[in-house]
Amino acid sequence: MATSLLNTNAPLATAHLPKEGVKRWAALLMLALAGSIVLWVSAKTSVPFYPVPMTLQTLVILVIAAAYGFRLGLATIALYLLEGALGLPVFSSTPERGIGFAYMMGPTAGYLLGFVVATGLVGWFAERGADNSPLKLFVVMAAAAASILGLGFAYLASIIGAEAAWSVGVLPFLLGDAVKVAIAALLVPAAGRFLRR
Repeated sequence: MATSLLNTNAPLATAHLPKEGVKRWAALLMLALAGSIVLWVSAKTSVPFYPVPMTLQTLVILVIAAAYGFRLGLATIALYLLEGALGLPVFSSTPERGIGFAYMMGPTAGYLLGFVVATGLVGWFAERGADNSPLKLFVVMAAAAASILGLGFAYLASIIGAEAAWSVGVLPFLLGDAVKVAIAALLVPAAGRFLRR
């Protein structure tokens, strides 16, 4: 078991890239940029759902983490957050509720930190074979989604109190996140099987 946790596989998105050189770095840069743009679009995409409409952002974060792996996944999330810090309206409620670093330190700061933790968690396990199994990936992604909500809740609770933070910052999103985790856990292994063919 311990040995399997140390062994790594090439992430799905980088498996067929050149092993080294300028072409590899250019391809990695393009993947990170493309991922940050997809994250931007997903944050602005609202899907009718119960009890509240949901964005596709968590779904895209989980898919990017599993497909890109640990390092490229984190680099992509870091680029996305940098775009936000520089004032680009990449987050779901920007520019309506502010932009830039000041917005990032507001009530959503915990969730943004959760994006980083979730990406690292899913990427690490995906590189160790979890991306081949929908069940394993579901468990890892569920933990990752819980880390986003947990960190978001903790920071929000420090501002508005635990009861209010739970009712507005966690409870309305539990069902939607469960659906997004299930979709992502099925999508990535299916994409891997398709590409291997």
